[in-house]
Amino acid sequence: MATSITFSTVRALNPRRPTPLASSSSSPSAKLFSSSPLWFPRQLRTIRIGNNGISSPSRPRTFPVVEAKKQTFSSLDELLSDSDKPVLVDFYATWCGPCQFMVPILNEVSSTLKDKIQVVKIDTEKYPSIADKYRIEALPTFILFKDGKPYDRFEGALTADQLIQRIETSLKVKQ
Repeated sequence: MATSITFSTVRALNPRRPTPLASSSSSPSAKLFSSSPLWFPRQLRTIRIGNNGISSPSRPRTFPVVEAKKQTFSSLDELLSDSDKPVLVDFYATWCGPCQFMVPILNEVSSTLKDKIQVVKIDTEKYPSIADKYRIEALPTFILFKDGKPYDRFEGALTADQLIQRIETSLKVKQ
């Protein structure tokens, strides 16, 4: 269910003392009023709030649905040694903005490279011993494992294309 919200005007906090300010536009909707240190635009755009977040009606976005498998292993070492393909481990934290930015990107990378790699996410807040073992000092940190051993490592948010290129280049170069 989506809800549309439209604001056409915002009144000044002190109606006895509205102070119009000059603007570069001659449109009355572009003028700002000030009373106290707060500034309000007279007219705001329509926004749409729904189950999929906030969007502008001029730019609807559709994201592909990707099914994530939640699996439990007794240890990361078991997962890495039992995997028949390279494993990309994303070390993240729920409070990390760039880590949250990477969620849809990792879903896209996982579906694009599903025959080449396996993607695993590890919350460094829940598993600090694993983060310490691999010396995770920045988030997000990605470690590509091959044959159970660290193969490549990189930090920071990347676009899907950059991440795919980095993974493919790393696997080709080091084989």
